[in-house]
Amino acid sequence: MVEVREELDPRELLQELFKMDKYRERLSQMAVEGSTSLVVDFEDIQVLDEELAKGFIRNPSTYLSYANSAAYEQLKIEAPSYAEKIAEQGVCVRLRNLPTVTRLRDVGSDYIGRLVMLEGIVVRATPVEPMVVEAYFRCRNPDCLHEWSVEPAGMTIRWPSSCPQCKRRNIEFVDEKTRFVDYQRIRIQEKPEDLPPGQLPRVLDVRVVGKDLVDRARPGDRVSVVGIVRAFSPRMTEARMRRVFTVYIDANYIETQTREAETITITPEEEEKIKELAKDPWIHRKIVQSIAPSIYGREEIKEAIMYLLFGGVPKHLPDGYIRGNINVLIIGDPGTGKSRLLQYVAEIAPRGLYTTGRGTTAAGLTAAVMRDERGGMTLEAGALVLADKGVCAIDELEKMRPEDRVSIHEAMAQNTISIAKGGIVATLNARTAILAAANPALGRYDPYRTVAENFSLPVTILSRFDLIFVLRDVPDKDLDAKMSKHILDIHRMAHAPVETPIPPELLRKYISYAKRINPVLTEEAAKRLQEFYLEMRSRSGEGGDSPIAITARQLEALIRIAEARARAALREKVLVEDAEAAIAIMRKSLEQVGMDVATKRMDIDVIMTGKPKSMRDKLTVVLDTIVSLQKKEGFARIDDVIERVREHDVSEAEARRFIGILIRDGVVYEPKPGYLKKT
Repeated sequence: MVEVREELDPRELLQELFKMDKYRERLSQMAVEGSTSLVVDFEDIQVLDEELAKGFIRNPSTYLSYANSAAYEQLKIEAPSYAEKIAEQGVCVRLRNLPTVTRLRDVGSDYIGRLVMLEGIVVRATPVEPMVVEAYFRCRNPDCLHEWSVEPAGMTIRWPSSCPQCKRRNIEFVDEKTRFVDYQRIRIQEKPEDLPPGQLPRVLDVRVVGKDLVDRARPGDRVSVVGIVRAFSPRMTEARMRRVFTVYIDANYIETQTREAETITITPEEEEKIKELAKDPWIHRKIVQSIAPSIYGREEIKEAIMYLLFGGVPKHLPDGYIRGNINVLIIGDPGTGKSRLLQYVAEIAPRGLYTTGRGTTAAGLTAAVMRDERGGMTLEAGALVLADKGVCAIDELEKMRPEDRVSIHEAMAQNTISIAKGGIVATLNARTAILAAANPALGRYDPYRTVAENFSLPVTILSRFDLIFVLRDVPDKDLDAKMSKHILDIHRMAHAPVETPIPPELLRKYISYAKRINPVLTEEAAKRLQEFYLEMRSRSGEGGDSPIAITARQLEALIRIAEARARAALREKVLVEDAEAAIAIMRKSLEQVGMDVATKRMDIDVIMTGKPKSMRDKLTVVLDTIVSLQKKEGFARIDDVIERVREHDVSEAEARRFIGILIRDGVVYEPKPGYLKKT
């Protein structure tokens, strides 16, 4: 049987392929959907004939034309009326799932003219434009009016020099008779995990033709592209062209791998393992122990990272969108393992990216408007867009330039990025959970200063984090002994001394599987969260003399955390125990950063405004004194202000610090040294 097949013509083999029930059904479905493309699994060609499969790889242009003809012949049998309708376009065969994936950086001169499958991340996509397939021209001479068609040569059309009938030069282009197809160019980049050490990621342009392929992949999507490798060189003159060519891919099929984080392939066996794990009453503890096992301790931060990875449920309301993702900030002394934690999370998240503040710009984080080679403007996705529905880990957040830092405000609050530049007005999705790390402004965290004073970040960013933790490097005999043993064991054994309960690859798939579940708050859980919120609010006092302990923003964060905990256990409902866990971790976060260091009372304004109530009260005393003295003398001497405020228990050092804050905030100014005036 094999010997007979070797002698068969490729066209006959392909006709045999399309007679399979699978493809007969697909051809019939084409007629129903009004489509002109047929998707063929490459493994079916391999099973049919190995030589035929090799022919597609080595000489794809010829063999694809054979396949298109054979598919159209079969369509004439399955749906004759539809075949007649699309006779001009014909059937376009799309191949998917080639046996091997070619690395982006390996595509060179050896591959020109061959069929390959590549995987990468889309970083740029042009708008969809019409491209001429068959151009029609007309002679303008009233005595002639002859019309004829011209086939394009590559990416160009040669304008006829004269009418073939009357030989005159008066010619016009007939767009209503010309046949067009949709055309788009996308640029794909190597995936971070495929990048060899010390190498820059390679990019490759892909030309996409056909209604079924354009706009299938957008910036940020991970894609698998099957296409023919082509080489292109622009002509310098009519008779000369460049020796150096540019390689690009002529796309035959595009498959989006992770438009959604949930599309990671999970086998039935892995699904069973995941469901079995979820039945364990200690599943949350196991997940926490599986996060960054090389870092000793830090249980509460690892628990917060668990909630960030699973995320809450986003709500689409008639008047807007409420984000579901959780943002976490870690402020820590140098050497406390912040960067290691962030890199681990970027690797374990179903869609994760790691970047640092020092090497990041606003355009790199959000989106850049770039000028393409033809002078048009295109959008290029930044890190937050590339990590849509995933996690973006930003290290050394405090080292970002202030003007660049502002760009993440919208992404953190609304989960979108708006661009209005170069004639492009667009809103991109950035449904990204942000895990950020920062170093204290003075090198080490000062417990006697507020979080805003310790940290050179504006409160507008601080207030958008659901959980903030402080990692302090404080000498502790017992802890230091355990940590040093843990580090020495890692270096001695070359792996984590304790085996993780859930392997990293299974944990990634567990997270991806869990994101399909959208847990709903039960009445009991909602009641417990409300009780905690009201209890904390009641501490503020009726007259507003006490500090504010919590705001509605923290209540929303509590709901997201409780939903994430329910998701981690693959539960459809948020239980009271989830609410209690959310409250416990929120308390820990508020105790570390939402505390007024002067009064030792919880005050959310430390995060929201950067100034606790005790500081605001003393600032008011200083400002009132300046205004009072200014009314009498036209200005206020700094020495007189310091003398007056002592009566209100404000020391000289505090008074000078508060005067400095008022000058920095633009509330007062110095008309001359030693004197103050209110602006």
